[in-house]
Amino acid sequence: MNKRQTRLFAIVATALSAAVFLILTFDSHRQFDRLTNAESITPAVTHGKNVWHKNNCINCHTIFGEGAYYAPDLTKISKLRGEAYLKAYMKDPSKFYDEQRHRRLMPKQNLSEEDIDGLIAFFDWVSNVDNQGWPPRPILVAGSALPGADRTMEQQTSGAKVGRGGIEAPPGARPLAGDEDPIALGERVFRTATPACTACHSTAPGVNMAGPSLAGLVARTEALLASGDYKGESKDVRGYIHESIVAPSAHLVPGPMYSADGTSFMPTTYGKDLAPEQIEQLVDYLMTLK
Repeated sequence: MNKRQTRLFAIVATALSAAVFLILTFDSHRQFDRLTNAESITPAVTHGKNVWHKNNCINCHTIFGEGAYYAPDLTKISKLRGEAYLKAYMKDPSKFYDEQRHRRLMPKQNLSEEDIDGLIAFFDWVSNVDNQGWPPRPILVAGSALPGADRTMEQQTSGAKVGRGGIEAPPGARPLAGDEDPIALGERVFRTATPACTACHSTAPGVNMAGPSLAGLVARTEALLASGDYKGESKDVRGYIHESIVAPSAHLVPGPMYSADGTSFMPTTYGKDLAPEQIEQLVDYLMTLK
């Protein structure tokens, strides 16, 4: 190239780059309201955002991968923990975790009811923002697990299976028997419901997370039903498990981490978010946890 051609190339390349940049910028701004769930920004969400900044929560926590990375990423916290749990936790974190066991303790912020409600509204808004998968693997809330975290190595290395309706099972899901095995379908629900049961429960013995371990669930339930301490309306193990899914406050498991003021921390949304057959499949799977 001579000097004239070089100059022309630089001008054209700069112009094209600027045009592409402007187009992409315009397209991004065009989508911001939809991507950021802007129609759901209420005064409560704005108040919660102000509480978040006022208390310097980002000095320990992260949102969308931005923050101190000292404490868990809270981008999807409202999908991992229900409102009752979050309220009780923010009122007094020391009831849930201790410094000796977890090596760090969230300070008690003495937040008002209005501030707590605002933070929950803010977290709910954040969890519904289309962050296009970022961060790819957030810091997990203590006591939660990525789907499949407690599976055996053999199960984790098996391929994904496609189930009824063409829905792909998560990597590591148990092979389906003729694509109609209710236990395998129930395990899929256990790992893919919103929120996933694995966010709070482990199936490993002695591994209590935000919810108690489900290992030995059937034997424990049989003992509970025979003890006279059961407060619900079910007559057998299957009924108890079904009740625990759709009406978790019917019987409260003892412990400050599991309930407060007569309300279970387990989400109450499964009864309407899951189809009746999905709930039955989930019960089928949980009935295998002898």
